Amino acid sequence: MRQAIGDVLPFAIIVMVSPINIVAAILLLFSKRPLVNASAYLAGFVAGVAAVVTGLTLLAGAISLQSGGDRSRGAAVAMIVLGVALVGAAVRKFRSRPSPDEEPALPAWMDGIADFGVGKSLAVGAGIGAGNPKNIAVAVGTAVAVSSTGLPGAQQAVVLTVYVVLACLGVAAPIVAVLVMGDRSGTVLDGWKAWLTRNNAAMLAVIYLFLGVLLIGKNLGAV
Repeated sequence: MRQAIGDVLPFAIIVMVSPINIVAAILLLFSKRPLVNASAYLAGFVAGVAAVVTGLTLLAGAISLQSGGDRSRGAAVAMIVLGVALVGAAVRKFRSRPSPDEEPALPAWMDGIADFGVGKSLAVGAGIGAGNPKNIAVAVGTAVAVSSTGLPGAQQAVVLTVYVVLACLGVAAPIVAVLVMGDRSGTVLDGWKAWLTRNNAAMLAVIYLFLGVLLIGKNLGAV
C-alpha cells in the first residue's frame, strides 16, 4: 500500500498547488461571510475531487488493470499517453504565461465571487473539484495507478483518501491562515493571491513537465 501511496503523491500535488483553486478560496475569504463561504467551497471541492477519483478507480477496477499480461501493459500505455499529454500541456502553459508588463487575468467565472453565498460557493467548489479538466486528467492517472496495484478494496480506499486529503490541502491553506492569524491574514492573503495569479502558468508548466517526464520514464519499461 505504501508503494501505491507513493505513486499517487505526484498526482495529488498537482491538484494541491493549482493556483486557481487556491485563489478562489482566497477571494471568498474577502466575501460577506468569509469563513462560511470559503468552508463551503472547500467542502464542495473535497466532494468533487473524491467523487471523480472514486468513480474512475471503480471503472478502472472493472477493467482489471492488475500487474501482468496485456491489461498491465495497457495501464502502462495509458500512463505514457497521460505523460505525453502533460508535457504538451506544460509547453502550452509556458507559452501562455503573461509578460512582465502584462496584468494577469483571472477566469471569467471569478467575477463577482465576493458576492457568492454558501450555496453558490459549495456548487462552485464541487464543479471545480469534479469538472476541471486538469483534475479529471490527474484523477485518471490516480485511478490507473491504484487499480493496477491489485490492492483489496479497503486498502484502495485508504490510498484514495490520502490522495483526496493531500489534493485539497492547497484550498484549505488560506482558511487555516485566517483561523490562525485572524485580522493579520488579510495582507498575507493579498500577497498569496497576487503571487499565485502572476505565476499560475509558470507553476503549472513546471509541475506538468515534471510529472509528464516521470510518468513516461516510469512506464516505458512495462510496454
